[in-house]
Amino acid sequence: MSTMSLRLPDSYHTAVKDIATQDNISINQFIVSAVAEKIAAFETQQYLEKRAQRASKDKFLSVLSKVPAAEPKDFDK
Repeated sequence: MSTMSLRLPDSYHTAVKDIATQDNISINQFIVSAVAEKIAAFETQQYLEKRAQRASKDKFLSVLSKVPAAEPKDFDK
């Protein structure tokens, strides 16, 4: 595991400290969790952009054309 020195504006430090205290976790745990969330969001965006490059409008329209033009059933009745 690595150690890192981090400079935060005082307002961010106060907010992180308050939230971590409310959540009964350490400031370190809060920051690690926030970084993990940001990494996951970034990787998800990259994955979706890669998938979008493989998309085919013609294939989409072909599949969509097989869906019957009908009103959806109301299962609440």
